[in-house]
Amino acid sequence: MRAQNGLESFAHRCRVYYEDTDAGGIVYYVNYLKFMERARTERLRELGFAQSQLAGEDLLFVVHSSEARYHAPARLDDELLVSAQVIELNRASLRFLQQVRRATDNVLLCEGQFLVACVRADSLKPRAIPEALRAAFAGVSGAGKHSEQEIKRGS
Repeated sequence: MRAQNGLESFAHRCRVYYEDTDAGGIVYYVNYLKFMERARTERLRELGFAQSQLAGEDLLFVVHSSEARYHAPARLDDELLVSAQVIELNRASLRFLQQVRRATDNVLLCEGQFLVACVRADSLKPRAIPEALRAAFAGVSGAGKHSEQEIKRGS
């Protein structure tokens, strides 16, 4: 199922700090994955779903696989825009397409895809993505407004 048909684009803003750089003064490659993780979390939050609440309702998202391509370096103090677009929505997983761009000139620095599985917090076994979350990712009206009962219905 294709996802996010009707949703506006999303970008999480972040800044490159000294701790993000290597000895050459550029962002260390693995830190792009951290930026993308934060963007996925903030995407969920924007849709009305806090990871802490979902975990308390026996739902976690875990990265199954990732792929990244690096195009240009980010440097200390650069402001970054990190997108998090769901491009595939399955019963118990979703695939994100993500890009990291420099805010000042929109240059593509890194892009990646992440297959994220929905699992039970108590057993780490796969579980269906609750309908409220599916609707939010698919861009259905009313997305992001959910009750505990709706979340549990995906069990």
